[in-house]
Amino acid sequence: MAEIIQRDGTWIFDGDALRLTPGRDKNVGLLRKALGELTVPLGALASVSLEQGRKAGRLRLRLRDGADPLLQATGGRLTEPNDPYQLTVEADRFGVAEYFVDEVRSALLLDQVPSDPVDGFLLPGPAVPLSASAGDGTASFDGERVRLEWNWKTEDAKSAAGARTLALGDITAVEWHPAAGLENGCLRFVVRGAETKAPAKYDPNSVELWGFKKDPLMALVAAAVQARLPHPAAAVEDRPPAEEPARAAVPGPSSEADHDALLRRLRELGELHREGVLTDEEFTLAKQAVLKRL
Repeated sequence: MAEIIQRDGTWIFDGDALRLTPGRDKNVGLLRKALGELTVPLGALASVSLEQGRKAGRLRLRLRDGADPLLQATGGRLTEPNDPYQLTVEADRFGVAEYFVDEVRSALLLDQVPSDPVDGFLLPGPAVPLSASAGDGTASFDGERVRLEWNWKTEDAKSAAGARTLALGDITAVEWHPAAGLENGCLRFVVRGAETKAPAKYDPNSVELWGFKKDPLMALVAAAVQARLPHPAAAVEDRPPAEEPARAAVPGPSSEADHDALLRRLRELGELHREGVLTDEEFTLAKQAVLKRL
């Protein structure tokens, strides 16, 4: 057995699986804390590595594509504090970390675990029922139905119809996107017969995310739903050739359009600050980030 204990968390390998337990350090993200202890079977693992720096390093696991519904739903967009497959290692523990890596790699070789994609999830996803509130709404999932409820910050056009209940059988895909730069993020459910490209702000099957602390918790809802949908590999295999989506080039915005978007973003931030959604500190940081782009 190999074990490494850090403020960031504890990783234990018993020869068959890795047990990842988040630490209580302030740098550990909300998603990792809410997810709790995670067990990764050896067969789901593609590789393990140690990246060393001057003051600290990082243990990193890479899972086989398609093995984890959380990674599938988030598309590799989880940041370091919320990524359960990264562990910060202090410099004086590099020796222990190297031993840990060697033990896992040896087991992968002995068991001849391939690194190619899998056609079925090897991790169960977050336990249900669960609920998360962020952005303009609350998303809940009980294993059979998704319920979306709106708050006072929701756009009138979306909240007018009231709360939404989506049967799992009607959902064809789920996506979680974090806010990035000027673009807000979202938790989006693609519903059969109601596909749309409308912004999350107006899509009644999406929760709009603004880049605040609780946004990653929505990824847990996305992962729980993803774990109960047909595996993406099976969906690709079953799709007739004629239904393959066309790939169209999307032109980037002009400099004038980008400038207008920056100004709109500033106005939105000002409104959120006045309404009490943003604290003074959050507003100042967000405003400075936008002004640097002007």
